[in-house]
Amino acid sequence: MTEQRKLPIVVLLSGSGSNLQAIIDSAADDLPVEIRGVVSNRADAFGLERARRAAIPTRVLDHTGYPDRAAYDRALIAAIDEYQPALVILAGFMRILTPDFVKHFQGRLLNIHPSLLPKYRGLHTHRRALEAGDRMHGASVHLVTEELDGGPVILQVRVPVEPGDDEAALAARVLTQEHRIYPAVIRWFAEGRLRVNRGGIELDGEILQGPMVMEFNQVTAG
Repeated sequence: MTEQRKLPIVVLLSGSGSNLQAIIDSAADDLPVEIRGVVSNRADAFGLERARRAAIPTRVLDHTGYPDRAAYDRALIAAIDEYQPALVILAGFMRILTPDFVKHFQGRLLNIHPSLLPKYRGLHTHRRALEAGDRMHGASVHLVTEELDGGPVILQVRVPVEPGDDEAALAARVLTQEHRIYPAVIRWFAEGRLRVNRGGIELDGEILQGPMVMEFNQVTAG
């Protein structure tokens, strides 16, 4: 895969950046992407250090320096556009995005969420799954729309809830699977297998009627 054919992407994060690391590691192997930049709203996000170690340009855009969400998102759009990405990856970016931001990147904005959407949108998903007595939990990669955690789901992984699990144990088990499914979906985009059009999301020329599902420890597609 030549450098010119690699999909240019930008990653947004607010914290540790473990999903960024999974993408970096996959790109060092054979994932055909060029990570042009990593942007964070927090200067202390460890994900920025992960990017620096991989010689990826970083930028901090502190949301506290802006009068409102709309002003921040306008600045964020401008910062991202400087990198000219074909795909924008939300990897633990803890900001609710404005409709204008979502519209600007429509069809090329992905998020990963730690639940089997549409269950448990929002925060504290692992706690809520445990409180509900769920036997299966998981994670979802979805296209971002104006509805919080409500965009079309592309790929999910089902993760068993084990007897005696607490929130931390379940979260850790889910996170290992996030590191499998996010690079898989990015690969589908990069290889032209996954396309977004007005008719919906196509994978290998077929409209997805619902999310692809990867079982726990199943080999990733692609």
